[in-house]
Amino acid sequence: MPDFQRIKLVCLLSLLSIFVVSAVARNGRMQILPKGTWGGPHIRIIVDGKSATVEYDCAHGTIEGPFSIDGDGKFNFTGKHVRERGGPVRQGKAQDSYPAQYNGWTDGKRMTLAVTLIKPNEDLGTFELTHGDEGRLWKCK
Repeated sequence: MPDFQRIKLVCLLSLLSIFVVSAVARNGRMQILPKGTWGGPHIRIIVDGKSATVEYDCAHGTIEGPFSIDGDGKFNFTGKHVRERGGPVRQGKAQDSYPAQYNGWTDGKRMTLAVTLIKPNEDLGTFELTHGDEGRLWKCK
């Protein structure tokens, strides 16, 4: 094989390996939801690694880990959602608790989160959150 063809082959293989490495790096950019506080209008989430607590204006909940994120930043978590009411809570009264699905997207700094009750099938809305933001809540009284 002449030297010119060998050089072309080495250059071609080098370029191909650069494309493969960059594609793998791009798809593996984030694997776990960052710990800490995430907040936005009407919501605050505190992620501690194994679980997360969710606080809404008139509700609260939990999300079960692990907090795995796919290569595109999408996630699908399960947990619990508890409705709250204004005023005092009677002792011994059962909480208004439902299994919930928490789906969304994040780039590690911003998050879009859709919350859906599993039973009954009820869409609770979509929230925009920022990592490090405390959120803005107006609790039921």
